[in-house]
Amino acid sequence: MMRNHKQSGKQKLERKKEVIVESLKLPKDSVLGASIVTITGNTDAFVENYRGILEYSEELILLQGKTCQISIIGKRMSIDYYTNEDMKISGYIECIRYHNSY
Repeated sequence: MMRNHKQSGKQKLERKKEVIVESLKLPKDSVLGASIVTITGNTDAFVENYRGILEYSEELILLQGKTCQISIIGKRMSIDYYTNEDMKISGYIECIRYHNSY
């Protein structure tokens, strides 16, 4: 059985923006505010362009991005530092998940 998924006006606008950015070869992080997650091994994560910290424990750090939530799951995790633009997370990182906000 196939479902017909209707997009909201906001989703259509976001998709149009993505198509324009891709066709013009512009950086998504600058234009769309896309989050950038850089992982070094399984012990360090550097996150750019996040909006806020939603949950913080040694096992889960949940961040709000512009278009999604980012779950960083592991053990003995800590936020080494954070600013309005970026943060550094250290610990034993087991998994990173992205959850669409729309």
